[in-house]
Amino acid sequence: MLQGEMYNPMDPELVRERERARSKFQEINSMEETRKEDRDLLFYDLLGKAGDGLYIEPPFYCDYGYNITAGDNLYLNFNCCILDVMPVSFGNNVMLGPNVHIYTATHPLELKLRYSGKELAKPVTIGNDVWIGGGAIICPGVSIGNGSVIGAGAVVSRDIPDNVFAAGNPAKVIKKIDNNS
Repeated sequence: MLQGEMYNPMDPELVRERERARSKFQEINSMEETRKEDRDLLFYDLLGKAGDGLYIEPPFYCDYGYNITAGDNLYLNFNCCILDVMPVSFGNNVMLGPNVHIYTATHPLELKLRYSGKELAKPVTIGNDVWIGGGAIICPGVSIGNGSVIGAGAVVSRDIPDNVFAAGNPAKVIKKIDNNS
């Protein structure tokens, strides 16, 4: 799975690991707001690695959790969903709006292979100082460059370079951003 090869998502070990993550994020999602410190500790335990300043607004959903890594100051707004079959890495100072979905899992295009029940996955990399607007979808295998902004509702199906604003379906670069001012 982590080598990008076809895998069986119903493998008993994978099922147990997804159940572990679901138990943890369900506990997190049901915690009272007054228990934010306890919630934050559980988020740090759920994710593979995260720097200082992790802030996640519940509800939050993921497949495994341990394939998600983040630098400092990651902010995920309400209802983010990360299907982390492969690594999802966030740089420093990244903000996601509400309802952002990040997918690493995908399925074969060929009907016979798709009916086999096996899946594929491709990693997602999000650079430093990135802002992803609400409702955006980041597809498997995508990298988003440093300093870039993704517009609300965008479907990012290919790599986005550094310091640009990209939006649409499929997302395309709309303009360059001067981040040196």
